[in-house]
Amino acid sequence: MSDPVTILVDADACPVKDEVYRVADRFTAHVRVVSNAPFRVPVSERVKRVVVDDGFDAADDWIAENAGPRSVVITADILLAERCLKAGATVLAHNGKPFDAASIGTAVATRAIMADLRSGMDGITGGPPPFSKADRSRFLQALDRVLTRQCGTPGTQS
Repeated sequence: MSDPVTILVDADACPVKDEVYRVADRFTAHVRVVSNAPFRVPVSERVKRVVVDDGFDAADDWIAENAGPRSVVITADILLAERCLKAGATVLAHNGKPFDAASIGTAVATRAIMADLRSGMDGITGGPPPFSKADRSRFLQALDRVLTRQCGTPGTQS
């Protein structure tokens, strides 16, 4: 039997942790909830909390170092997504949008352009749109598709 699929959650600003736990349980996937501060996680052999120090990008570094072909990374951080894709992981944003080799270059470039624009706006900042029920639904569908592809039928790891 191969290594189990492990879902690595960039947890500090993740609005879909509960959804990850539910879907992971159906597929018997492992979950690592990575953050700078402790979060409550379900009591389960397969779900573990990973608290890293509060150093800059410490959670991102831990996730990137532990990502690989049997990993699904949940993050909205484009630069972390790029690092994890290079390690062979599957990467999903919290809204269900997949990051992949075809889209990551454009996403990184857009991020850089937006950072430049914001830096010239003297404190005027924007942010992502509010997280919606449609985003949650898209995320659940996307995670289910990814785990079906990596694990097979729910409850049977391949």
